[in-house]
Amino acid sequence: MNVAILGGTFDPIHNGHLKVAEEVSKHLSAKVIFIPAGQPWLKAELKISAPKDRVEMIRRAIDGDARYSLSTVEIERLGPTYTIDTIRQIQERLGPSDEVFFILGYDNFLNLSQWHEADALTKLCQFVVVPRCGYKEIDLSTLDTALPALAQRVIMMAQPLIDISASNIRDRISKGLSVEHLVPATVAEYIRDKYLYL
Repeated sequence: MNVAILGGTFDPIHNGHLKVAEEVSKHLSAKVIFIPAGQPWLKAELKISAPKDRVEMIRRAIDGDARYSLSTVEIERLGPTYTIDTIRQIQERLGPSDEVFFILGYDNFLNLSQWHEADALTKLCQFVVVPRCGYKEIDLSTLDTALPALAQRVIMMAQPLIDISASNIRDRISKGLSVEHLVPATVAEYIRDKYLYL
């Protein structure tokens, strides 16, 4: 079985996240696990919504879709959140023939060499890189200097090209603007009910 991990703060989860999950699931015939971050160590100064709210928004967004599941391993882990620890935890629960893929955008992929135990991480999983608006296509050969053999562990996706950001959604909500077209209806309802991002 192929398992693809989609991590992030999901503050909030939006239609772009779901489109990425759909494309990767289809491309790899994979089950996609949504993993909300605890406190990302590279974003220690970032103020994010309470874990229970982010988890509930993900639960509502993927409810009823057999291609997707939710894991709270990063939220349950104390201290800074490291991707390599998450991959190891997920692999412990899988069979020996299961293949793990980690989904990330161009922006995060370009900084991969700065991640905690990046060299070891590249040996544990393959990377599925999805395009981001405003970023040019990556020349994989230039990355091998920082992380040798990385290019052989990467799948570059041409689609979907997403132009939705959680920060823009939060900003729109704070200004009283609609986000109905940017998030699933069940997520929009939860945001309204809990007065998030006001």
